[in-house]
Amino acid sequence: MEDVVKRWTAKRKSALVIEILQGKTTVAEASRSFDLSPSEIEGWVDDARRGMENALRANPLDVRQEYEKQLRDLQEAYGEAMLELRARKSWRPPWSGRTTIDPDAP
Repeated sequence: MEDVVKRWTAKRKSALVIEILQGKTTVAEASRSFDLSPSEIEGWVDDARRGMENALRANPLDVRQEYEKQLRDLQEAYGEAMLELRARKSWRPPWSGRTTIDPDAP
């Protein structure tokens, strides 16, 4: 791969991801060489893996279906997190005589 890249096209990203998957380079080396954050490169690798998995399915999802599934999964996780947060906020120890939580109470 060339050391000076002005624009990271899909073709360049995929070439770098392939080098990483083949063990020719590491995320850390690529990060230093191309002045990119490791999390950005790891995101490309994760996207590539998801894309490969979908492409190899017996009935691959189209891109829209895949994003809608990811959105549903994220919405479900968000909803569960909000329920847990609300439960934690409303919880009070059994030995507490208060029936509501007052953040200013001693």
